[in-house]
Amino acid sequence: MSISRADVENVSLLARLQLTDGELDRLTTELAQIVGYVDQLAEVDTEGIEPMAHAVEVHNVFAADQVLPSLPRPAALQNAPAHNDRAFLVPPVLGE
Repeated sequence: MSISRADVENVSLLARLQLTDGELDRLTTELAQIVGYVDQLAEVDTEGIEPMAHAVEVHNVFAADQVLPSLPRPAALQNAPAHNDRAFLVPPVLGE
């Protein structure tokens, strides 16, 4: 597959990008090189190769949950710009 200048112009129009002639020429060349590299990768025989998401195996490490006392309400509200001694007060989003 090859990328033409018309393809780049069409994509830039869809993305609402205003590109100069120099930028269009440069992007056409760069995108053609990228597509050429992807075409080259498509030629590699991957028969029998298991698909993977990462090149190395990744394990998530989670800390054990610990039950701790909550922050007291007055302390949580002390720096709030507006509160009613029970909760934060915020401006209405959908109207009143």
